[in-house]
Amino acid sequence: MMRIFNTVDGQTEQIATPVRGSWVSLVDPSDMELSTVSQNYNIDLADLRAPLDDEERSRTDVEDTYTMVIVDIPTVEERAERNWYNTIPLSVVVTKDVIITVCSQDTPLLHPFMDGTIRGFNTFMHTRFILQVLYRNAAMYLRYLRIIDRESDKLENRMQNSTQNREILMLMELTKSLLYFTTSLKSNEIVLEKLTTLDLIKPYEDDNDLLEDVITENKQAIEMATIYQGVLQGMTDAFGSIVSNNMNGVMRIFTIITIVLSIPTLIFSLYGMNFRWMPLLNQPWGFSDILLLTLAITVGTTWWLMHSKFFK
Repeated sequence: MMRIFNTVDGQTEQIATPVRGSWVSLVDPSDMELSTVSQNYNIDLADLRAPLDDEERSRTDVEDTYTMVIVDIPTVEERAERNWYNTIPLSVVVTKDVIITVCSQDTPLLHPFMDGTIRGFNTFMHTRFILQVLYRNAAMYLRYLRIIDRESDKLENRMQNSTQNREILMLMELTKSLLYFTTSLKSNEIVLEKLTTLDLIKPYEDDNDLLEDVITENKQAIEMATIYQGVLQGMTDAFGSIVSNNMNGVMRIFTIITIVLSIPTLIFSLYGMNFRWMPLLNQPWGFSDILLLTLAITVGTTWWLMHSKFFK
């Protein structure tokens, strides 16, 4: 899908035909849309297709007619009625006339730009647009990292009494998301360092300050992702032992129940053999006495097993 936006009197509006200074947004574009943009702005078709590959690395390319910046952005995937986090590439292509973004998904990263809610955003300020996208990208990483941290806290509380592997599997999914985030953020860091050497940024002092803010936010996101990843890895190992111990507690209870139930079964089985010498067999209150004796032995054995060091 291709949409075109342009800033008019400080307001971002969607237009039908691109004009000088407009923004062309390509989301999961068709081959025809890619070919049209490639021909109109003299852009290599392979560069336009690059961000559609989920495995594409973050990089910058400077050509004669355009400059392309590819970064990894966070995305949310819904699986089994839960949100999981991954990263996908997003490219920003700057030409003489327009700025072009290409992404395989309709990412919420760009929605505020389309709605015109980003302060100081203008489609014709290409350098500022790139830096604003990168800044919001780093901010989204930080927001998702905080969500992952809260999810891990919830899992921690649930796993204290858990005997199933479901929580551990969920914890592993969060760890995998953090691994994706850490790898992508480090790749983005290389792109940001490369931007400091490009003439695309140097002439504008305000943009240099914004670039420094982007680099700072990205470094903070890297540090948070690294810390959370280490914490989750430790939690995964620890909770594996917790689940095992909880299962041992369950097996302890079942073992005690099995032993206790075997006592009346043994006594009643012996009396069911009809031996005449069995005690209390011919007494008037023999049946009641046997029941009381069996109950006493069962209760006593239960108490002993619950307090025995062999079952702690």
